[in-house]
Amino acid sequence: MRRPRPENKSDARRRERREYTKKKVCRFCTDKSLKIDYKNYRLLRSFITERGRIIPRRISGNCAKHQRELTREIKRARHVALLPFTALPK
Repeated sequence: MRRPRPENKSDARRRERREYTKKKVCRFCTDKSLKIDYKNYRLLRSFITERGRIIPRRISGNCAKHQRELTREIKRARHVALLPFTALPK
């Protein structure tokens, strides 16, 4: 028989945090007028970090379909030099 694990403060905090998190909604599903296009670098820039990495879906809140499309268009924009592959060195 296993003994039950003692509950510590971090477990209680984690449980509390989950109750208050708001479900993220895909921007592209809610606003049908937003189109994902490699030429719209201002929109794409909001989905990459300062280091040039693509923000994952769990953080951005995009649905799987739009995250795949967004990733494809970011890579296209990088290829034609509209977006950086990495951050600029200092």
